[in-house]
Amino acid sequence: MNNTVAAELTAKLQNIRLVVFDVDGILTNGQLLMLPDGQEVKQFNILDGLGIKLLMQAGIETAIITGRRSPQVEQRAKSLGINHLRQSREDKLTALTELWQETGHTAESTAYMGDDWPDLSAIRACTVGATVPNGHPLVQQHADWCSSRSGGTGAAREFCELILSAQGKLDALAEAYL
Repeated sequence: MNNTVAAELTAKLQNIRLVVFDVDGILTNGQLLMLPDGQEVKQFNILDGLGIKLLMQAGIETAIITGRRSPQVEQRAKSLGINHLRQSREDKLTALTELWQETGHTAESTAYMGDDWPDLSAIRACTVGATVPNGHPLVQQHADWCSSRSGGTGAAREFCELILSAQGKLDALAEAYL
């Protein structure tokens, strides 16, 4: 990323007040483990969880929009304190628009992180769209930023820290742990 692009991205990130995450492929590695009884198992990364909590501590709202329905996602959102959860929503842009109406946020104050075609419209609608290196190439083409980590391995944390750093809040949050 050249200096001009980095400066433009930093300027956009300074206005972010809502960060929306997809689940499968972003907060998980995208693989589904199916038990013999048909129950689905998801594995979340603790690094991502702290990153999301740090955003909220900094006054940035968080949300999840996912195409699948899972009690594990509901539990994860609850444990992190995420108030805005939309499940069974393949129509990500419609769900995002509903979220904007509910919260008063706009495209200009929103960042979205997703990895596959159902995320494209939301990524393109937000002021900052992010993805992962194992995301679909078309999504990477339209995203403003791509993490160095793959989905489910701390990619969301990397994005959270990028936002917090751009807003000058990351160092103060880290101080609490020193």
